[in-house]
Amino acid sequence: MKYVHEYGVELEELIKKASKSQALLHEFLFDLLSPAEYKDLAVRWQIVKQLQKGLSQRDIAKNLKVSISTVTRGSREMLNKKGGFSQLLNKHYSK
Repeated sequence: MKYVHEYGVELEELIKKASKSQALLHEFLFDLLSPAEYKDLAVRWQIVKQLQKGLSQRDIAKNLKVSISTVTRGSREMLNKKGGFSQLLNKHYSK
């Protein structure tokens, strides 16, 4: 599969437009992603939220039934204070 940067830009624009309607966004994501991919994304977001709350990586792995390496990846991404995880958590969630 060949990826071109413009594909990502177009996808972001589509998600931005679809997000104006929760029903449309839901349908778009379900059409775009396999059920497993959708569930994986939802669980990854829960990992990030639990990390933000200060739970240990081992506790998160146990709570969500994921591997430590999956939790560690989320933890590494949160180190980037200008990254999307940090920005969304700071804007929409608090400890």
